[in-house]
Amino acid sequence: MTPDEYLERLRELTAGFARVVSTGDHAAPVPCCGDWRLRDLVVHLGNVHRWAAEIVRTGNPATQDLEAEPGGDLVAWYRESADELIEALREASPHDGAWNFTAAAKTKDFWFRRQVHETAVHLLDAHRAAGTEYTLDPSLAADGVDEVLLGMLPKVKRWHTPPVVTVPVLLKTSDTGHAWLITLPGETDVPGSRQADPAEAVGAVVEGPAEALDLLLWQRIELDGAGIEITGDATAAKTFLAGPLTP
Repeated sequence: MTPDEYLERLRELTAGFARVVSTGDHAAPVPCCGDWRLRDLVVHLGNVHRWAAEIVRTGNPATQDLEAEPGGDLVAWYRESADELIEALREASPHDGAWNFTAAAKTKDFWFRRQVHETAVHLLDAHRAAGTEYTLDPSLAADGVDEVLLGMLPKVKRWHTPPVVTVPVLLKTSDTGHAWLITLPGETDVPGSRQADPAEAVGAVVEGPAEALDLLLWQRIELDGAGIEITGDATAAKTFLAGPLTP
């Protein structure tokens, strides 16, 4: 997507998040997020928005305090956080330089994409806490998979022990036609990844809907029962997928 398209998606996602938390029980637990309650999720995402906005404005790393307590009404504070981020992105020149924590190019357009996917996953978290249904758009979910595999996996040592890859593993979306090849570790002991040529030889294939693959990589669902099919060396594929790939 273009920066403008990401920005429009971000407006929609942040508005949706604010709607959920305006009616949800702020003490409700958030599945797959440890001991977080819905209030903790709001505080986290609002602070992420403010942190990202500062980076976009300056181009430099910013102090990160994701537990800073909001003043006043929680939902109003979140909306202010989202507005601050959207305004910073709206005024930014996407190709200007800016720090980021992944292997992506160090330009401001990174933050358009990153904040869309940050908000999308946490919107799903909020709906689950509220007991309501939410489905990720397949094209957006496929873009989320791409961000994890091409941006975060190369830098995974910043957060976790690199996942184990013993054979090339192909990840394929069954609904959007995308595919990524996970290659064996190189000199950095981190597996490689790139968009795949379907004719390439692989040791295992992991195929499923884009939403399922995206949520699996973000550890929001379990592999079993996710509608994901593995062919070839299932043990190798499961070993790779067991390793956390995101911060």
